[in-house]
Amino acid sequence: MSKLLVIAFDATDAATSFGFAHALGLPFDVLQLTGLSVPSGAGTVTLANLGSIPPADGLAKALQPLVAGYSHIASPSSMGSKDVLAYLAGLLDTGMVTDAIGVVSPTEFKRPIYAGAMTATIKVNCDPIIITFRPGNFGKDAASANGNESTTSLNVTSQATILSESSKGSARPDLSQAAIVVSGGRPLKDAATFESVIGGFADALGAAVGATRAAVDAGIAANDLQVGQTGKVVAPNLYIAAGISGSTQHMAGIKDSKLIVAINTDTNAPIFDAADLGLVGDLFTVLPELQRELKQ
Repeated sequence: MSKLLVIAFDATDAATSFGFAHALGLPFDVLQLTGLSVPSGAGTVTLANLGSIPPADGLAKALQPLVAGYSHIASPSSMGSKDVLAYLAGLLDTGMVTDAIGVVSPTEFKRPIYAGAMTATIKVNCDPIIITFRPGNFGKDAASANGNESTTSLNVTSQATILSESSKGSARPDLSQAAIVVSGGRPLKDAATFESVIGGFADALGAAVGATRAAVDAGIAANDLQVGQTGKVVAPNLYIAAGISGSTQHMAGIKDSKLIVAINTDTNAPIFDAADLGLVGDLFTVLPELQRELKQ
């Protein structure tokens, strides 16, 4: 019998997996590694109760016996899930599809290629099939009451050791799941200016904050705010790009946004070709003015 196991790294992963699970059309269970469970409509929700996510090699080995019997093993796309599931695919000697954005059948999936310029349909001839998927492409299906709930313990031993972890923490919406995202680029000059201008405007909208790779590389924004092919892929209802020219790798991360608004002083900036609304102007003038209007 074909059945899906969703490996959710936290409650947010679990809550954003329903759309993919329903698109696949198979009965499914959820294995949630950290956090409290959320209503899912899954057959069984199993909580691993890990305090934090361990190194990928050890976690994959610990997961191996738990995935036995499932025809499909999937997780929302992230750097962590791609790392762990790639190890798991190697242990199981099976194939893997990354960044799925559509389901044609239980063995055929659509995924972006060439920095999102084209979409490929991948047919997978292996068992089990391991998949990471972009939740924003599968909608936000309403959750229903849980089925059975259980707990399990994972015995994780790894050749790697995490020396330190740091998190700035934020009350803002999660970037990957936010309905509105405000992103800034290299013109923000420094971290304090970025937080004041982009962060302040995002807070006025109740939005998440994003950044370009150039802004991250320059130390203007944190790594976890990077949006693009090599960062986070977003699909909000509204994406506001301030001071962003529109590189190919950045556009690959925002192309599924419902509405793209671009603010740039360069009338020839490539982002205007993809934007639904464009404003030629200085972000340091435009954003504060829009923020004042919002307060009124």
